[in-house]
Amino acid sequence: MTPTLTLFISLFTTLLAIINPLEAIPVYLGLTDGQPEAEQRRVAWQACCYALLLSFFFLLFGTVLLRVFDVPLSMVRVVGGVILTRVGFELFNPPPTGGIIPRGDSGDANVAFVPLAMPIMFGPGAIATLISMASTIKQSPGELTHFIAASAAIVACMATTYLSLIYAKPILRRIGKQGIDAATRIVGFFVAAMGMGLIFHGAVEFLEPYTLVGRAATGG
Repeated sequence: MTPTLTLFISLFTTLLAIINPLEAIPVYLGLTDGQPEAEQRRVAWQACCYALLLSFFFLLFGTVLLRVFDVPLSMVRVVGGVILTRVGFELFNPPPTGGIIPRGDSGDANVAFVPLAMPIMFGPGAIATLISMASTIKQSPGELTHFIAASAAIVACMATTYLSLIYAKPILRRIGKQGIDAATRIVGFFVAAMGMGLIFHGAVEFLEPYTLVGRAATGG
């Protein structure tokens, strides 16, 4: 498997696990309840377009933000891992109210942007993932091909999410609320595992220079 294809599959599956369309379905149906089907599809389309634009913004300007705030990539991975781990735990064992994954109780008129696009589709986990990915792409030799692969993964993820939303009612009827709950908990487990992996690798990367300095000082 080529590095470009590996990047595509990795980013697609990670973003899809973070967004978790099955988690968005009940919220989407609750926010658009009683509206005509055409209006429901319009809300789903706008929400996915907003999330797509936000994704490309952080993919393109993620490294610029790191330079502006003088944040090392290792710390982004650690913080992103903490966020992903928290998201995973919340998916696995959702709280009755509150949390960083909001429920469909917002009274905001523009529900396509808030809360659907942000933060349900594009929240802290997606931001941390894309900033980390942007930094990795900048450090890779095939920057252009890797950027194209990452862009394709983002588009594919949003297209999958859009299809899940417009077919939300048949999906909900077929697998039921209990099926969505079970799938959400399984996804939460793997999201938490990915978050712990980011924390571990970020911590190792951050501590590596200090380990080399210690070895040099002791003559090891």
